[in-house]
Amino acid sequence: MTVTSPAPSAAPAITPTLRTQVRRRRAWLVIAVVLVLGALVLLVVRGGARAPGPALGADNPAPAGSKALVEVLRAQGVTVTEAATIDDALDGARRGATVFLHDEFGLLGEERLDELAATADRLVVAQPGFAALERLAPGVRLAGLASGPLDDVACDVRAARRADALSDGQRLLTVDDTALADGWTGCFRDGDLGYALVSGPGTSGGEVALVAATTVFTNEHVDEAGNAALALGLLGASDDLVWYLPSPTDADEAAAPTIADLTPGWVSPVMVLAIVVAIVAGVWRGRRFGPLVVEQLPVQVPAGETSEGRARLYARSGARTHALDQLRIGTVERLAALLRLPRPADVAAVAEAAVSATGRDAASVARLLLSDSPAHDRAFVDLATDLDRLEQDVRRSIRPDTDDPTRQTGRRP
Repeated sequence: MTVTSPAPSAAPAITPTLRTQVRRRRAWLVIAVVLVLGALVLLVVRGGARAPGPALGADNPAPAGSKALVEVLRAQGVTVTEAATIDDALDGARRGATVFLHDEFGLLGEERLDELAATADRLVVAQPGFAALERLAPGVRLAGLASGPLDDVACDVRAARRADALSDGQRLLTVDDTALADGWTGCFRDGDLGYALVSGPGTSGGEVALVAATTVFTNEHVDEAGNAALALGLLGASDDLVWYLPSPTDADEAAAPTIADLTPGWVSPVMVLAIVVAIVAGVWRGRRFGPLVVEQLPVQVPAGETSEGRARLYARSGARTHALDQLRIGTVERLAALLRLPRPADVAAVAEAAVSATGRDAASVARLLLSDSPAHDRAFVDLATDLDRLEQDVRRSIRPDTDDPTRQTGRRP
């Protein structure tokens, strides 16, 4: 009597679908969307809040810009030219134009400042830095913020007399005896603290006006007190005005400080000490006495559970090719042991020996052990079944009495 085994049922597909993956990672997706939206909102807010131009820019309508002052000057017949480089500013100074300078980041070196002061007949500097004062007006020093609005003109400068008073938010400069002797005069005095405006002769005999703060030139404060009158009086002294805001291209590379110049003196000893401490700590905490000791683990994990866990991981990630490679490696190793092949035998030699033992087609065995790739879960199950059948055929060809039911039971079914 022949027993017919039931047909194998189709294996259920366990590859996760796109919907399943999205559902599993829903929380991370929500977090990612929130972060992206927050970044976009921050970008929009920062972009909307950012000033449309540099501080005291001639075409900058923002509160820190000077477009309002420039438009008034042009309405009064003053030709305002924006200088993009130091050469443009020097060209304007040579033709007799008033030069307005605001070096916010102190980009101009000593040679550039000396050349500009020697060329310009009228130079107006807004909020000069320490280096600019050293070159343009020796003896004039920074003195901090004013205590409030200033109405003590304290000088005979025509523009200061017309302004009569300045608004709050001014900065101050001090003038020492040497500068006074050289002809420097302070205007808008704040008691004994200093002056908001200092004017004097340049190195070439021209006029230099140092305005300690940018307040009188900005769109936000130009209409307060006498700010506009002072700014118009200083900048409208001639029919030609060069508006110059230095850019990084105007910086003197030779005079730029190096990393060593900017580094404080205590940094190098501290770095050396930190390196020594790190090495000593590594030797202290990493030292070993004697050989390593093998400890017995408190828990033993059966190999079968490890294999099942790895198989579940392959199934969850849909790594059919990787899982098939593991099955093929195991099959090739067992076939090599059954066929008494040497351990270094390659897959081609194992396939050839299996063909000789079973009489199967050589091309089909080579594809089964090497090249066939499953396109879906059903194909993967079929390939795994074919590998098992190949191994069983080789086993029966070598030991035919192993699977013969008559020899195992001693009777016919």
